[in-house]
Amino acid sequence: MKSARRRAREGLVQGLYQWLLTHHEVPVIRAQIVSQERFARADLAFFDRVLAAVVHQSDLLDARLQPYLDREAKQLSPVERAVLWIGAYELLSHPETPFRVIINEAVELAKVFGGTDGHKYVNGVLDRLSLEVRPQEVKARATQSGD
Repeated sequence: MKSARRRAREGLVQGLYQWLLTHHEVPVIRAQIVSQERFARADLAFFDRVLAAVVHQSDLLDARLQPYLDREAKQLSPVERAVLWIGAYELLSHPETPFRVIINEAVELAKVFGGTDGHKYVNGVLDRLSLEVRPQEVKARATQSGD
């Protein structure tokens, strides 16, 4: 069974994808996503906070991700870009969520919504970003698991 947070993240991928393609205003996109029956049990507060923040900070998130990309962020598929934005935002702004949870969630989103190997790309980019933005947490995790 999907958690409320997972449902919110799925809605975020859809909403950010729509924003990338249409540039509709956030309230219009929000209304369309939250009206879907499958969104009924999503974490609405998380969805609202992340959607607004990612749209507002999309250029900053692209800049943070760019050193780990093999092409310009604007050349990524809209799904990969949306998933990377969500993951990067969470890594940067939600220290209470373990970095492995954030990366695993992003990988799962890329598997559901993205291309065949998009999840591998997302995993690699977010792994490298986590080393930059959460070095102590990554090191502690590696020590615990014997990596």
